[in-house]
Amino acid sequence: MINKRMGPGIERVKTCFFCHNKNEKIDYKDEKMLYRYMSERGKISDRGRTGLCAGCQREMAKAIKRARHIAIIPFVQENIR
Repeated sequence: MINKRMGPGIERVKTCFFCHNKNEKIDYKDEKMLYRYMSERGKISDRGRTGLCAGCQREMAKAIKRARHIAIIPFVQENIR
């Protein structure tokens, strides 16, 4: 199928990682997993970029905010030059 806005090519259907793998859970203590869903500047990535469903995206945002609050991950990444 060709998507005219994106140009010619094959559309990739994104599936939610956590809905596809039922044994994986969103945990605020797993900082490696949380960093996967954040930008390099420390912002929470949107659903289009992460490929999560709406419910899992809300849970991910809550987990990231909780980890920030108890200082597992920083609020903002420092600019390294």
